[in-house]
Amino acid sequence: MKILAIDTALGAASACLFDAVSNEVLARETIWLDRGHDQAIIPLVDRVIADRGGPSLIERIAVTVGPGSFTGIRVGISAARAIGLAVGVPVVGVSTLSAYVAPIMLEWSDGVAAAAIDARHGRIYVAALAGGAPIIAPRIAAPREAVRAMGSGPLRLAGSSAAALAIEAWSMGVAAEVVSDAKAPDIAFVARLGAAADPGSAPPRPLYLKAPDVTASVSAALPVA
Repeated sequence: MKILAIDTALGAASACLFDAVSNEVLARETIWLDRGHDQAIIPLVDRVIADRGGPSLIERIAVTVGPGSFTGIRVGISAARAIGLAVGVPVVGVSTLSAYVAPIMLEWSDGVAAAAIDARHGRIYVAALAGGAPIIAPRIAAPREAVRAMGSGPLRLAGSSAAALAIEAWSMGVAAEVVSDAKAPDIAFVARLGAAADPGSAPPRPLYLKAPDVTASVSAALPVA
């Protein structure tokens, strides 16, 4: 199965084409940017799939659904839905927190693996697993509250606020390591998670975890899936 993965939820516009059978990334591109995702993503997708047979090759689409930028999430989901409708393939949603933590889970089983993303105003979006089982479901919290919920560690952290969370952990005497503080998750892991997802239980719907800082107009509302 060939998966087209799309991410515009955070500090990048990314896409990749992934072969789930061979576990191979066939093509990928990431542009790091803070705004302008709506202008970047469709040309970027076109470039990623152009040399691999075009849209007819796509069998499923995976898109990040948040948490992240209110506008960025909407851009990615709208693009994924539009492409999915045009090609006639299912679209699945992938959490940005899951995409951040997935690489850690592949190579490490001790302690706690967690992802943290800046939610502004001194708070973070956070999710954590221990022994492969969730101990913190995706939520918004203060860093100190999040560290307390993770127990005695050790912690391995990823995400744009991984460093802030690590500093809080160290101040509390908890061992912590920052694995990645990239502004967006690895698009290849968005694709891998999308390949494993059940389309019936992973709809491409926004995962905001908090109200937007700016209220969107009615005309900008996402179409109903």
